Amino acid sequence: MKINQTEFNGLVVIEPKIFKDQRGYFFESYNENKFHGLSQNYVFVQDNQSKSSYGVIRGLHYQLEPYAQTKLIRVLQGKIYDVVVDLRQGSATFKKWFGVELDDENQWQLLIPKGFAHGFSVLSETATILYKCDDFYVPEAERGIIYNDTELNIDWRLKSADIMVSDKDLKLPAFADADMNFKYQAG
Repeated sequence: MKINQTEFNGLVVIEPKIFKDQRGYFFESYNENKFHGLSQNYVFVQDNQSKSSYGVIRGLHYQLEPYAQTKLIRVLQGKIYDVVVDLRQGSATFKKWFGVELDDENQWQLLIPKGFAHGFSVLSETATILYKCDDFYVPEAERGIIYNDTELNIDWRLKSADIMVSDKDLKLPAFADADMNFKYQAG
């Protein structure tokens, strides 16, 4: 398992070592011992899974402190463009976004620490996503930012005519009006 640091402190892309032969493949998708080298020791308490069609954008979602969640994202089937936005006041990357393609071929994973908004667009006919969370879902703490915020200017890698967004996500505020309470802590 190779852990690739990004320019965003705490945000890492994980490349598993995949063993392939004529029968198929095998890889270790999670190993707690290998995660101990990261800045925190995560204990995942909830798994979520979603399936979406081509053109769907989900996000940008997060939970306020003290219910913020670290997420470990991976694609079981299909391809997505996974996007995060740094919401941590004081961070060198505050208000910047990062995107990476995750799919069932590369088997990469994205570890998203607390203090980031998260979303993805589906680039394949369908995509099934699995993600681990280190805290439980708390509806009252749920917040978000509209996917097409002009200040963030995220390229979702889709034609505008193909984009599908839920009614709930279409009502999310712009970044400037979003409710967030994250402070950057180095280390």
